[in-house]
Amino acid sequence: MRQAMMGQRQTIRLGMACAMVASLSAVGLLALSGWFLVGAALAGLAGPVAVAGFNYLLPSAGIRAAAIMRTTSRYGERMLGHRAALYALAKVRAELFAAVAARALTGHDAGRSGTLANRLGKEVDALEEAVIRQVSRPGAWAGALAGLIAALILGWRCGAILLTALIVMRLAGRGMAARLLPEPQRRTAAAHAALQADYADMAGPAADVAIYGLAPAMAAALEPSALAYDDARMDETRAEGMISAVQTMIAAATVALIAVSAQTTPAPFALGMLGAMAALEAWGALVMNDMRGHDLARAQHHLAKLDEDIGIAPLPCLSPAPALTLCGQSFPAGSRVLVCGASGAGKTRLLETLVGLRQDAPQDLAVAGIEPRELGLAALRPIFALAGQDAPMIAGSIADNLLLARPGLDEKALWDALRVACVDDVVRALPDGLHQWLGGDGARLSGGQRRRIVLARALLAGRPWLLLDEPTEGLDTKAEALLGESLAEWLDRTGAGLLLISHRPAMWRLASKIFEIPTGEPTSLPDISHT
Repeated sequence: MRQAMMGQRQTIRLGMACAMVASLSAVGLLALSGWFLVGAALAGLAGPVAVAGFNYLLPSAGIRAAAIMRTTSRYGERMLGHRAALYALAKVRAELFAAVAARALTGHDAGRSGTLANRLGKEVDALEEAVIRQVSRPGAWAGALAGLIAALILGWRCGAILLTALIVMRLAGRGMAARLLPEPQRRTAAAHAALQADYADMAGPAADVAIYGLAPAMAAALEPSALAYDDARMDETRAEGMISAVQTMIAAATVALIAVSAQTTPAPFALGMLGAMAALEAWGALVMNDMRGHDLARAQHHLAKLDEDIGIAPLPCLSPAPALTLCGQSFPAGSRVLVCGASGAGKTRLLETLVGLRQDAPQDLAVAGIEPRELGLAALRPIFALAGQDAPMIAGSIADNLLLARPGLDEKALWDALRVACVDDVVRALPDGLHQWLGGDGARLSGGQRRRIVLARALLAGRPWLLLDEPTEGLDTKAEALLGESLAEWLDRTGAGLLLISHRPAMWRLASKIFEIPTGEPTSLPDISHT
């Protein structure tokens, strides 16, 4: 954060200068207006001779000049303050996203998406608000100084009263904020993060929520989190209201004491009183810094913890084709393994944990003798190519989707992978072939076609281990047989290892070994003896 702010020093200084000019202009405008109005009224009451001798041109010019300066400098303060905050926080956000990516790539769990969004949203916003308030803080000091000068016109006692009040307001604001706000703000932050995380978890299947009318049930499930947030926010609001009320009472008592202690003529009295009131108003804005100070400290602490892993540790040096260990069973490079288990045993979870996409498989797994959870996605990426059930595709052409595996490949390699995946005839039939635009998530293709395009992409990656999760789902018997034969030839030619999940017997011929996920219940294993 400090490094990001260093790049905005000039902008912040200009913003602070504008804030000081704005406060001085505001105090001067109010004080001069009060003096002018009272002086003009007294001149009018004194008669035509006094009116003729009253110089109203200079005061009115001063009032207009102060009004213009206040408006212009206030605009400059806001513009420069927000500019500094936006530019500084843009860099901070980029660094924090880099930290999250670094944690994920090196095997650290990024946590629930809602909690992460809260940190990168609400807590970064707290830093942004702090930058803006930092710009406005010198304006409060400038306004207080101008008000003190105005109060001294009423006598040294009035100046002393105002100075004492300013000190008492700061001490009271800081003390009350430190005593009343930390616990409610901590509860509010925790409740907000929990509510956002719960909502992010529940709102994932948005289409199902809409189709099956689950919104009321979802709202009911979120109600405890929402109530906890409302209660914490209400306690925080009460504490803030109490602090603001004390500040207002101190300011009101100060104005009354100054009015009683002042001994001067009406026009200077109006000038001094209104100047002191403007100073109290400007000074009171500092209490917002006190009330937000604990939120800012908490945000800085949380974001610093997130940022501490931004440096990516050196990746471990693995062999080009490492052996895998699944629950104590070792499978050397080039093994072709059918992963079996009852429905719900966690076959897909096991594969996704192996490749580094998740960390919750309960089985003992190892890649070259090292836990995949310790290696992280960056170290596992050169080892595995995965064609999963979801068949995700980007909004682009077929070539764009295939080249995600290995950018720079020529069209011959792409067509060869499509041929092995038994989908080259489908691509040739499209109007633009490889360059056919598919739309979001491969919208022009059927489910089985998308699955085979994703399989071709996995083949293009050229990794030592190929992981297939139900690769023939959505295919008819003939297409499945052709795909099985084609994959067998490709495996023989490349020597790649295979981990296969499939409930279709036609695909079992690809495997020569079986790994059964232990569930504690007897199961019948597939017969792959014909291979």
